[in-house]
Amino acid sequence: MDAIVDRTRKGGGELVNLLGVSAWYAPGAAAGSMVEAILKDKKLVVPCSAYLEGEYGLKDMYFGVYCKLSRKGLETILEIPLDSKEREMVEKSAALIRETMKALK
Repeated sequence: MDAIVDRTRKGGGELVNLLGVSAWYAPGAAAGSMVEAILKDKKLVVPCSAYLEGEYGLKDMYFGVYCKLSRKGLETILEIPLDSKEREMVEKSAALIRETMKALK
């Protein structure tokens, strides 16, 4: 699990090194896929940043979570079960986001 988490963190850099170009295609393709899911009511589940109102115990912040996209836009935030280590990593990430938001104010 640790190796998967580490590779996920470094995946963008790995792709840039393999392709020899910056990561310009993936964000555009992802945005296009999300727009298509909304326009065509695909109910596509994707990881994206969403405003949380209690999911994962987090409120009043944007955080990367799994969402279902449909003609309603963000139809549902899917809350997957987390073990204690995963929960700890989420809380650590949320704390870093809150610190960054304070600094930006």
